[in-house]
Amino acid sequence: MPGLTVSQVSGWGKTQGGEQGDVEETGHTFAAKTKLEVVVPDEMVDRVVETIAEAARTGNIGDGKILIYSVDDVLRIRTGDHGRDAI
Repeated sequence: MPGLTVSQVSGWGKTQGGEQGDVEETGHTFAAKTKLEVVVPDEMVDRVVETIAEAARTGNIGDGKILIYSVDDVLRIRTGDHGRDAI
């Protein structure tokens, strides 16, 4: 089963800020962003990436990025489950 976390964050990178809600701090303009963290089994990765990319793509600056990481293991603290059972 996939897991999903949604967080409201701020950050800066290659593109310049200037949007409503941006915050200037320590010489950088931090843009308000929504961060999704999704954990899925290997066989679901391509489909989930394609789905998120299609839903998020506007063609404008700020569409975001998708970073794909390998997860070596997962431990569900409450039950002690490891791996796929802990997702």
